[in-house]
Amino acid sequence: MQLHELLLIAVGLSMDAFAVSIAKGLSMKKVLAYEAAIVGFWFGFFQFLMPLIGAFLGSKFLGQIEAVDHWIAFGILAVVGGNMIREAITEGKQKTPEASIAEEQGKSVSKAQPEADLRFHTMLLLAIATSIDALAVGITFGLLHVRIVPAAVFIGCVTFVISVCGVYVGKAFGTRFQKSAAIAGGIVLIGIGVKILLEHLGIIT
Repeated sequence: MQLHELLLIAVGLSMDAFAVSIAKGLSMKKVLAYEAAIVGFWFGFFQFLMPLIGAFLGSKFLGQIEAVDHWIAFGILAVVGGNMIREAITEGKQKTPEASIAEEQGKSVSKAQPEADLRFHTMLLLAIATSIDALAVGITFGLLHVRIVPAAVFIGCVTFVISVCGVYVGKAFGTRFQKSAAIAGGIVLIGIGVKILLEHLGIIT
């Protein structure tokens, strides 16, 4: 897999973390560097860990599914990407958690601005939830014989940077980029899946 393809996958996978980071930034009265780094570390670490687990699982079943591995890779990426797009479109019509809390208190988000919850159990659950897609993609890496450790490190680092940026974007601009970012991420993953399929079918080289 080429570096630019891995970068596109990493960016696509990080869009869920980016969206949550925006919400975290939105709820901060003031963004402190160490708080943004905490958010980035949680999401980056789990985006690094999940592909490793997925690749291990994929390698266990490689002999049984090698003949159709490209179809499986395409299917996983298409489903993951499609779900990202669907969720972005449907959830974009709903209120953010911060907005719901503020509304219950009879205040707008801009006035209430509850502090971002960076506690261990909260961030653990969010990190797992936003990295499930990376687990699925890790399975495809195992099937495609991608060097998984460097790829996972790269994905984790990209997610860390994007998540940190998301915190600052959330503070500065709110959620206006959240929906479009998630849709773009889904399109990227579907595009990579199509490319893998066409390459294995010999349609493109």
